[in-house]
Amino acid sequence: MRKIYTDQQQKIAEKINKESDKSNWTDWKWHLTHSIKDVDTVEKLLDISFGEDEKKQYEKTVEKFPLSITPYYLSLIDVEDYANDPIFRQAFPSPRELEIGKYDMADPLHEDKDSPVQGITHRYPDRVLFHVSNTCAMYCRHCTRKRKVGDSDYVPGRKELQKGIDYIANTPEVRDVLLSGGDPLMLPDKQIDWLLTEIQRIPHVEVVRIGTRIPVVLPYRITDDLVDILKKHTPVWINTHFNHPREITQSSRRALAKLADAGIPLGNQSVLLAGVNDCPRLIKKLVHKLVQNRVRPYYMYQCDLSEGLSHFRTPVGKGIEIIESLVGHTSGFAVPTYVIDAPGGGGKIPIMPNYIISWGINTVVLRNYEGVITTYTEPKHFKTTDCNLDCESCNLQLKFEDAKEHKAIGIEKLISDWDETCSLIPENNERIMRRSHDA
Repeated sequence: MRKIYTDQQQKIAEKINKESDKSNWTDWKWHLTHSIKDVDTVEKLLDISFGEDEKKQYEKTVEKFPLSITPYYLSLIDVEDYANDPIFRQAFPSPRELEIGKYDMADPLHEDKDSPVQGITHRYPDRVLFHVSNTCAMYCRHCTRKRKVGDSDYVPGRKELQKGIDYIANTPEVRDVLLSGGDPLMLPDKQIDWLLTEIQRIPHVEVVRIGTRIPVVLPYRITDDLVDILKKHTPVWINTHFNHPREITQSSRRALAKLADAGIPLGNQSVLLAGVNDCPRLIKKLVHKLVQNRVRPYYMYQCDLSEGLSHFRTPVGKGIEIIESLVGHTSGFAVPTYVIDAPGGGGKIPIMPNYIISWGINTVVLRNYEGVITTYTEPKHFKTTDCNLDCESCNLQLKFEDAKEHKAIGIEKLISDWDETCSLIPENNERIMRRSHDA
């Protein structure tokens, strides 16, 4: 057998199928076919053994919250210290998932209550979340939609998806559509192409976003064919979900490069997870690796109040501490916005350290990341523009069309291909003035 990428990956591939070779390992469908869905197989592939009582607890957890790990993601686990490994903790069930706290909710974000039609969550004025599938390449243990992921009964076809498309088409205020799931990139290429085509036929839709963890857990899914489909539907934005620096591997870098080279803007949405990444040093390394791979850190989420996630939640102060360690200490575009997705469907609320110390009539007192205290003097002659929503009489220039980038002057008009001017006539030319008079 030819060597694949690492000894660990080769070992896992051989145990799955002795005939496996590099072409199998880089085939995303092979990984889905051989997804690990039970505790016994994890033990076998990683050469580890759980205690009898421990194993029973794991299996009991899987009865409620299913297990599914791609061979690729499993291969990233450090078997010498698997219990503390961040990959293992995100992929393998914990008995603590069965601890349902007083404030835990099945649907903390009220996505179902804010759903006007099947598959659509309409929470914000100008954008909707389009839930296109429950299928994921891997079941993340910290998933906020644990109530849905793994529901094989919900794999919508075109008839079901059309209901969401019709809602978007009939709601003109929607300019931004976020495809979510599950994972939208688990859909077949033809389905993705059809879905993007139908959405982008709607005149008022300006941008489509895709939320996916594929580059993290199944990077081989980012094929040339898929990238070609995404590229032709620009503007498409992709937000992925790296939580730990070790998840950025040679294979994930390759997937991200394909997307970035195709001109697709990339962002990342991390979740702050106790025992996984709740460390300023870890998050700083993660954001540095992300921007190195042309991925903009977008959000760092406080872990939601979903059922089974209490052991992953940190105090909000931990998130503030991490942001404090980033602002001023690294590039501004590498600092994500720390947010709490408010229970009850209140949406994302940004949480930041306090940089305003005090505020007077003429002066704002500020502090910087070093603790330096400084002031900003308010302008003395500022006159506010009263707004009564009478835009026609407003003194601001409310022109929204694109500005003209270039205006030809003089001889340039005559020699340029894009200006139709064929002659230049001096001002007060008698002949032209005579024409005007005769008219």
